[in-house]
Amino acid sequence: QVQLVESGGGLVQAGGSLRLSCVVSGSIFSIATMGWYRQAPGKQRELVASIVSGSTTNYADSVKGRFTISRDAAKSTVYLQMNSLKPEDTAVYYCRFQRGLMNYWGQGTQVTVSS
Repeated sequence: QVQLVESGGGLVQAGGSLRLSCVVSGSIFSIATMGWYRQAPGKQRELVASIVSGSTTNYADSVKGRFTISRDAAKSTVYLQMNSLKPEDTAVYYCRFQRGLMNYWGQGTQVTVSS
């Protein structure tokens, strides 16, 4: 059973920064595709950023240049560094683990950006 535990959310003013962390246990982290998604009230969950084994990354257009996804295989952890935060970044952020047919989600962490 794969478990994902997110942390690092909180309340920040517009223009500020936060770093989210997602620790993965129970599977081989290094060959999984990891992603950060977010869901704002009344909206569908959307991809924010993803990273495949190695260093290939993908970002939503709305966060390019502001957010950076990275992974530390030794710690089985994926990070999302969020800079220049905007009120429209307010959402619950979820970590996702994908490997073959395996697909797991974390419990989510709230990010609130005040104007």
